[in-house]
Amino acid sequence: MRIWAYRKKIYKYSSVLKQSSKLRLVRRISTRYFADENPPFSRLEAKKFFDTLSDKEKKYAHYMSRASFQGTRIIITQTNPKAIGIYDLVLELFTDEKGDMIQSDRLLQKSQVDKDTFHHFIQYCAQFLGNLSNYKSFGDEKFIPRISREDFAKIVSGSDSAKAVALFEKNADEIYKVDNASYNLIGFPDDGHQSGYYSKNVTKEDIKGIQAFLQKQKLDPLNTRLFKDEQGNYQLKIAASNGKATETYTLENKKTIEIHYTDFQRSMGKVAESILAASSFTANPTQKRMLDAYHTSFSTGSVDAHKESQKEWLKDLNPQVETNIGFIETYRDPQGVRAEWEGFVAMVNKEQSLKFNRLVENAPLVVSRLPWPPAFERETLNKPDFTSLEVLSFATAGVPAGINIPNYSDITQIYGSKNVSLGNVISAQAPNEKFPFLRAHDLALYKRYRNVSFEVQVGTHELGHGTGKLLAEDEHGHLNFDPSLTNPLTNLPVSSWYKPGETFNTVFKNIAASYEECRAECIALSLAPHADILKIFNFEGEEAEDILYVMYLNMARAGLTALEFYKPDSQKWGQAHMQARYGIMRVMMEAGQDFLTFKPSTDNGQASLEIHLDKSKIRSVGAPAISKFLTQLQIYKATGDEQNGSQLYLDATHVPQDWHSIRDIVIRSKQPRKSFVQANTFIQNDKVVLKEYEASAFGMIQSYIERRV
Repeated sequence: MRIWAYRKKIYKYSSVLKQSSKLRLVRRISTRYFADENPPFSRLEAKKFFDTLSDKEKKYAHYMSRASFQGTRIIITQTNPKAIGIYDLVLELFTDEKGDMIQSDRLLQKSQVDKDTFHHFIQYCAQFLGNLSNYKSFGDEKFIPRISREDFAKIVSGSDSAKAVALFEKNADEIYKVDNASYNLIGFPDDGHQSGYYSKNVTKEDIKGIQAFLQKQKLDPLNTRLFKDEQGNYQLKIAASNGKATETYTLENKKTIEIHYTDFQRSMGKVAESILAASSFTANPTQKRMLDAYHTSFSTGSVDAHKESQKEWLKDLNPQVETNIGFIETYRDPQGVRAEWEGFVAMVNKEQSLKFNRLVENAPLVVSRLPWPPAFERETLNKPDFTSLEVLSFATAGVPAGINIPNYSDITQIYGSKNVSLGNVISAQAPNEKFPFLRAHDLALYKRYRNVSFEVQVGTHELGHGTGKLLAEDEHGHLNFDPSLTNPLTNLPVSSWYKPGETFNTVFKNIAASYEECRAECIALSLAPHADILKIFNFEGEEAEDILYVMYLNMARAGLTALEFYKPDSQKWGQAHMQARYGIMRVMMEAGQDFLTFKPSTDNGQASLEIHLDKSKIRSVGAPAISKFLTQLQIYKATGDEQNGSQLYLDATHVPQDWHSIRDIVIRSKQPRKSFVQANTFIQNDKVVLKEYEASAFGMIQSYIERRV
């Protein structure tokens, strides 16, 4: 008996040790995915510019803002369908019986958790709303609360809401589960990743096969999601509020595909209603036609109708209220062909726009500075509209600093594009912001010129998106280029081009978005060394040289910090822009002559790095290397040479094993990303009222409570 009891005690103790070890491992894995501890919140200041609008313009802005935000649940579902339950939970926890924001102190008291725990809970909820998901919009990686599941449950229980308790019980696993590392990233389902665009059993081969079918049917996948049942038959869901009846086709493999025009039906219906309301307050017939086309597109699911809206949008020059809406960017679809919902409304900053208008007026000069042969540039330069805007509303998972749209290459090649710089995004400052990896003597210069140099970067970057010809064959077999055209990379006649129905996105697939961002960033860095380009922005002499230096320094730093968004386990990049910036940084390093080096240093007693960039070699070493890389990017894109283009890009953005230790340093020094708290508009006594919120986690939550979407 005693011997057995002793053995039993030893066995039990051993089991406890194993369990404890396992718990420590789980805890270590979990902390990697913790939400940011104290991320900065910045308010998008809009009141000054909103107050300059007429009553009619304010109503137009109000209804288009509502149309944009009515797509909130679409954005959440496209990233992670299971996150809708978390969204509903957050809204339920902070909304009283009248539909207003609760007193948070009351929830804290009733939950019986300490203030630090409650603070972390609030931070998680605000970050979820800032990303419109439990996956980061910048990095595509899951994040979880910094508090225990038990403490979260206590807070939910303290709300006295049976609905909140039920929502938590249903969604707690989705909130906390991180044991499957692959599932914690957005990507292809058959790689174990998360995607709201595909059911879990859809494979890459399925996606490729359906893409070929859609191309034959001349059906754009932009506003679609793809599902497969247990029998291997497919359902393609198209976003529409009132689309046509289901269509069924038999594929070559004898499986069927049903096309449903009912995806996000309720949300799309609300979008269409708001568009209809805004139509009564348009400024001109062009805007009215644009909104009519939007309404048709969102009601029926027609991408062609959305293309018509974009044609009208391009004709609507210099409006007081600028707005665009729809399924726009394909960054988060691993295949790169399905787009995320977004919509923005903004007011024109006329003073800032003058700078960008000068850039547009000098567009022929700008384009002549690009490094590829003229035959690879568009025959007719449609001078783009370039405006500095102050954002009123931006329904998106992550607010950008600039935009170049539309993304339809068949439209931009003929009609051009609009370039938008979002002034109150660029100028938004976070308190106590730090800038790791900069040398002490660079820091003051960097802080002084960071914003203005970024304006130059954004302006030339967005203009760059609208440059470059795509060599293509139309459905009648006609080529838009001379067949004897020489490829400057091979000195042989061009041997590839876009076939009927092909686009840059469908050919370059999952790397298309990042590849194009890289091309645009390189265009900015290639143009900036020209004194006449910087003069367009009113920068000359030593100041122009400092701005040029800060542009290159900022790119070097962005490329280094981009390593935060690289996942060594899956060898996957989690963010298109950061992959691009890392690639450019490597090109700058490989230019040689010590143009760009990283030297060991210490920061608070820990190993770190210092960026050493030789200002005197920007024009002689750095810029030529960037221009050579840019020429390759452009020629491969122009000729639809996906094989060589992909190889070039993947080689440039490859992270070697010996850089993993550098990544560890970057991770230790990473700074939380800013979250933007946006205003709401309301109609009271037939007048539009603007309400702004404090730049805090509470302000973020209140803005969504009162948005009621």
